[in-house]
Amino acid sequence: MENLREDEIEDNMSMSPPSVGSMQIAGSNGFGHSMEFMSQAYLHNRYPEIDIQVADSTFNQDPPLPVFLKFEDVEFKVRNSQVASKNPVKTMVSKVATPNNVEEKNKYKKILKGITGSIGPGEILALMGPSGSGKTTLLRVVGGRLLDNVKGKITYNDVPYSPALKRRIGFVTQEDVLFPQLTVEETLIFSAFLRLPTNMSKQQKYARVENTVKDLGLERCRHTKIGGGYLKGISGGERKRTCIGYEILVDPSLLLLDEPTSGLDSTSANKLLLTLQGLAKAGRTIITTIHQPSSRIFHMFDKLLLIAEGHPVYYGKAKDTTEYFSSLRFIPEIPMNPAEFLLDLATGQVNDISVPRDIFKDQESSDPSAAVIKYVQLKYKDILEPKEKQENHRGASTPKHLQLAIQVKKEWTLSWLDQFIILYKRTFRARCKDYFDILRLVQAVGIALLLGLLWWKSSIDTEAQLRDQVGLMFYICIFWTSSCIFGAVYVFPFEKVYLRKERKADMYRLSVYYASSTLCDMVAHVSYPTFFMLIVYFMAGFKSTVACFFLTLFAVLLIAITSQGAGELFGAAVMSIQRAGMVASLILMLFLLTGGYYVQHIPKFMQWLKYMSFMYYGFRLLLKVQYSGDELYECESEDGCKTLQSSPSFDTVNLNGGLTEVWVLLAMALCFRVFAYFCLRRRIDISN
Repeated sequence: MENLREDEIEDNMSMSPPSVGSMQIAGSNGFGHSMEFMSQAYLHNRYPEIDIQVADSTFNQDPPLPVFLKFEDVEFKVRNSQVASKNPVKTMVSKVATPNNVEEKNKYKKILKGITGSIGPGEILALMGPSGSGKTTLLRVVGGRLLDNVKGKITYNDVPYSPALKRRIGFVTQEDVLFPQLTVEETLIFSAFLRLPTNMSKQQKYARVENTVKDLGLERCRHTKIGGGYLKGISGGERKRTCIGYEILVDPSLLLLDEPTSGLDSTSANKLLLTLQGLAKAGRTIITTIHQPSSRIFHMFDKLLLIAEGHPVYYGKAKDTTEYFSSLRFIPEIPMNPAEFLLDLATGQVNDISVPRDIFKDQESSDPSAAVIKYVQLKYKDILEPKEKQENHRGASTPKHLQLAIQVKKEWTLSWLDQFIILYKRTFRARCKDYFDILRLVQAVGIALLLGLLWWKSSIDTEAQLRDQVGLMFYICIFWTSSCIFGAVYVFPFEKVYLRKERKADMYRLSVYYASSTLCDMVAHVSYPTFFMLIVYFMAGFKSTVACFFLTLFAVLLIAITSQGAGELFGAAVMSIQRAGMVASLILMLFLLTGGYYVQHIPKFMQWLKYMSFMYYGFRLLLKVQYSGDELYECESEDGCKTLQSSPSFDTVNLNGGLTEVWVLLAMALCFRVFAYFCLRRRIDISN
């Protein structure tokens, strides 16, 4: 199996449906190897030799691998939060008093309770039901997003789920998870270049984005930022369509959508369903949850699964729902949208529906709504479920070559370096506003000017003056340590939702994301300290030599880069915005106390703390760069000139050398990043 190549298998598939539409592209120059992200209209104006003609909304490309999805008796349960009591005595008493079988039953709550169905290429399956019925949970289970506490049989081309399916499944979540700083077009272009196969040219990828923008009606907002929170951007409906375009851009074999029409008007929702129909006809399997569609949209679905309280109450063709429930003597008394009729039955609200009288027989004291739900559940078990299991799950099996093909994992569409280049540009584009924020520049320049004025042309002629200048050195160390730690500690907690979404889709390697993120942030963590030192160094009267200036700048930048790595480690280890700030504050306070300025003579049983503090090594490095042990001071005193090494300020610091501190800081910067990467991988793997 490992020796099989994906293209060798898919070339021999006899059951693959033909693709719809075609695209002719003439001309191949104008791009080279540079990654320029811009609109297709701009490309056409700038490169007239590129002629793109789109004959239809789909492209002449390899058809997707057909996926026949079958699920039988699917159950899913979650741990009951009330079971985990914080009082150990109460927990122990509860265990003793409760039988084992009852305890096990109460420990978990069932969300899905034996759901069966199937769907193949070219079909759209709608999951309907009231809020809390389990639609989204079922979608996540069949999409491989929930693997624990799942019972039942789920197969893709008669093969169980495996990580090889990740890049064949597109998942549009109900929450709009998009980078708010990017425009609609930038979002789709970066997705296209990260996820589309390498056998597509750059012109084809741009054309695919252009076509997706047109299909989803995003032309007017293509250059508008996504927005969100305090950043103004596109509307909710446009954001939802962008999320859908983000997934359909890569033509997945199995497309799962959670409430795709939320926030859309009826016309936009209808156009979206027409787009999904076109994708399905091209050989894709589509499952969508939907709450209450219009009657026009309802009849676009091929199959319908109606869920009530985790139980299936109908599965079959969408157009046959009214006939089926009429056979059970559930008939609307007024003209109704079929979706409204079904939701009323799923919730037991039958005020405008005639129902069979025998439902309430011997159930006078029970809830009428519960009686209706129980009745339709039992009828499903008796009539529809046996038929579905017999016809679809015990019939003809999927062809052998499709079973083999589904088990072959798609290779990365891009090399590590290509992924890094694209992700670096996207990360920089998304964060550039934070990097070049005017407030950050004002802070750095303002603090530098203030320090320069307070220590204007300071000297080291006396012990008091030397002590002042050493204090400035330590403040510089504190300022950039705290700035860089807090600038990096929130990065991963803020972006975890984006990272989890894209990692679940297997868009790129986690190492690529981490490398691009840390190198992008390094731009700010290097540029601002440089501006700072250019101002404060000469105003404060430090040594006016080129070598000493650049060595001092190098020491400050090394402190900043090490602090950035520490911040990334704390953020990746905690992955919580509130906790990350708290942890960073505590660690920073510890490093501050053991930095070697406030307390030089630390007791022996506490000395191990200072060796863990990079502020301790950074402060010592700044002192060794700026001062020489045989340099003289106090020459005007009665005792005559003294060497700086004899000063009480340097009791515990040997001003000679400095390479030891450099290597320690470099090692710390590297170790912090390695540990941060593994913490990030562990956190993201847990979420998967």
